[in-house]
Amino acid sequence: MTLGVRDEAIYSVDMQFGICGPATLAGDAHAGGWDFVEGNAQQMFKGTETDWQVPVSVSLRVPVVNAMLPGALRVVGPSVDDAAIDAYMANVLQRAARSNVSTIVFGSGAARGVPDGFLRDVAARQITSFLKRTALGAYAHGVTIVIEPLHRGECNIINTVAEAMTQVHAVDHPAVQCLVDSYHFWLENEPLENLAVAMPWIKHVHVADRDGRAAPGESKTSDYDAFFKVIKKGGYDARGDKALCSVECRGLDLKSNGPAVLSFLRAAWSNA
Repeated sequence: MTLGVRDEAIYSVDMQFGICGPATLAGDAHAGGWDFVEGNAQQMFKGTETDWQVPVSVSLRVPVVNAMLPGALRVVGPSVDDAAIDAYMANVLQRAARSNVSTIVFGSGAARGVPDGFLRDVAARQITSFLKRTALGAYAHGVTIVIEPLHRGECNIINTVAEAMTQVHAVDHPAVQCLVDSYHFWLENEPLENLAVAMPWIKHVHVADRDGRAAPGESKTSDYDAFFKVIKKGGYDARGDKALCSVECRGLDLKSNGPAVLSFLRAAWSNA
């Protein structure tokens, strides 16, 4: 197939691979050739505390964080405390900007889960309201919030990219975008067509094998080539010409099997 000028640009996107974990992993990650670390927002920013200092510089950048909300700070249900949530997020967003973190992942299954007997459409509207309020502060601080679909075993709302996109469109603000996680995507048996449609709003990627949430390539049962092909063809460019993809898996030892996982991912991206 002959590629046009736009296609050539799409297929030349340079993916950077990182690892989810504490900033203390930075040394081993850097030594192993990883490009960045995806940190934990609660650990790094301590949004419920008034005293905070910018984290000490580490040997590898931390451009993105996950675990945005603690489970106790619920955004869904009959007893939501908007004032407490907004105060917490004001701290998080300000501290993210001071730490050069430009993307925050909104997974937070415990905080957004729908209580038994609570109306799902009301819950969805509560999430939209929370994201609309948060978008204003995020935009002011140069931060993007990406909604992470979680499979129904972890959370009972926003389980697919298609559902996350419903929220993205409802919020309708450039500071609220979408994430795709291969593990959740595959467990929900979501069609690649949904991802293809969402690509203009996909601003971060997580990867892990479907089976056991193993490190990419370890179970040898997950089709990364097809998954990456859609992402690459969709022009994924979360940060200009540098796209970010974080490994979020179980049982990865950076020193022993980290190099093999990184090699597998780079090959899969290249071949897609």
